[in-house]
Amino acid sequence: MRSHRLLTSTSLVLAAGLALTACGSSSASPVTEDQSEEFGFNTEGLPIVDETLSLTFGGTKSALAPEYSEMELVQQWEEDTNIAIEWENLPDQVFAEKKNLMLASDNLPDVLFNTGLSDAEVVTNGTNGTLLPLEDLIAEHAPTLSAILEERPDIRAAITASDGHIYTLPSVEELGILAHPNFLFINKTWLDAVGLPMPETIDEYHAALKAFAEEDPNGNGQADEIPLSFRTDSFAANPHDLIAALGGQPENNDHRIVRDGTVEFTANTDGYRRAVDELGDWYAEGLIDPESFSQDDVAYLSKGKSETPILGSFFWWEGKEMVGEERMDDYELVGILEGVDGERLASVANNQEISRGAMAITRANKYPAATMRWADRLFDPVMSAQSNWGPIGVTLEEDEDGLLVQIPAEEGESEGERRQRVAPGGPKITTAEDFETVVAPEPRAKERQELVEEFYTPHRANDAYPPVMLSNEELDQISFPNADINTLVLEKFASWIVNDNVDEEWDSYVQQLDQLGVDDVTGVYQEAYDRFTSGGES
Repeated sequence: MRSHRLLTSTSLVLAAGLALTACGSSSASPVTEDQSEEFGFNTEGLPIVDETLSLTFGGTKSALAPEYSEMELVQQWEEDTNIAIEWENLPDQVFAEKKNLMLASDNLPDVLFNTGLSDAEVVTNGTNGTLLPLEDLIAEHAPTLSAILEERPDIRAAITASDGHIYTLPSVEELGILAHPNFLFINKTWLDAVGLPMPETIDEYHAALKAFAEEDPNGNGQADEIPLSFRTDSFAANPHDLIAALGGQPENNDHRIVRDGTVEFTANTDGYRRAVDELGDWYAEGLIDPESFSQDDVAYLSKGKSETPILGSFFWWEGKEMVGEERMDDYELVGILEGVDGERLASVANNQEISRGAMAITRANKYPAATMRWADRLFDPVMSAQSNWGPIGVTLEEDEDGLLVQIPAEEGESEGERRQRVAPGGPKITTAEDFETVVAPEPRAKERQELVEEFYTPHRANDAYPPVMLSNEELDQISFPNADINTLVLEKFASWIVNDNVDEEWDSYVQQLDQLGVDDVTGVYQEAYDRFTSGGES
């Protein structure tokens, strides 16, 4: 078990005159003589250096965040370690416009913190020597992270490139809530008005929508009710669980799932076709909002807050955000309906809780050993909690059991807004175990955890595609065909439901997918998956 307090010592000893080289022939980075010893580098304990060492950090930050140097936690880091940081982090969009020029220049920061780099950019800048390989530094100077990676080979695999190197450090938050973002809600008040119970099966749900369309449940004498609304290709408003219920086909935004170790494309199966065909019938019956295929989040969320209640059922992350607190009592979570085959199938999304790109060390850095020791402190679970939510005494406090819990935000400020102001992010790991023994989830997150556990986890129909880091060669193979495939699927899904004509066009659609190389793309994902499950080894 990991310690719940900051590690202050390691048993590792720095060899004098340590030379850091990129292992393997794929990296073009030159030999870098580590100069940490010049500042009185300590291999254990604090401070990390006896004489103040200055480093430059660049990367992204939240638009609401102040300059990082003004953050209380960041100031504490400098006091503890004697490493002074000149922060050059920028809002996401601003950094995105400048990063390519920066990476190609000789004016690199020593560290990228919240790197803002895509997988392709990480691999490209790793193999050309712009980013240092980190695996040897981790082994020698990051005992906390090393212990985690030993215990969690899946995290190691997620941050390991196909050439075997680690170029960035991870950020992990294991709440277990991202796999099921599309919560289905229904207007219970309307169910009472039309004399129907809470639906348990897909047929009962269809009957409820039909009653909403025909029986004026809002009582205003107008046919203004919207029985069902959703958004396609959104984060949390997709009707994927209806596809599973109507056709037995688990689905997600990527149209890519894993079952029994096999990567599957979802949108060319007979089950998918049957589900779309049935949804076309629903649309013809007036049960589906015609704007479901075109509306943005602003238009979508406004429908739950109209002066007269008009929304019968919807998909969204949180019901309160859609309908407002004053109407939330009118709605209930439906969960997973029993489908046409008598099964309850909860589609699992590919949203990842293990992220890479939290921090990278560049070729400009003359002090990688000291830098890695600095980063390793952030992986202690107590420090990770503070990096993620803010400092103890500001956003977090210990309860009677020693568990860190949220201090309520001041009136007029949400916890999310406060978090952006006081939490720098960066490399951190909060595991599922840590959420039980170190830091309690935020109240809203805890509530969602409980709902996922009750309504969705028992009916998981597939595994998520894991956080595989594709190589540049693999990205080159799939990027263009994958974009065309996803565009075709999205366009046809909408047109088939609106026109109720999937059967007429199905064969030509499947041929188009074949011509676009759907099997080849799936094969690339399978090979990458196999590499990931073997621990990241090629």
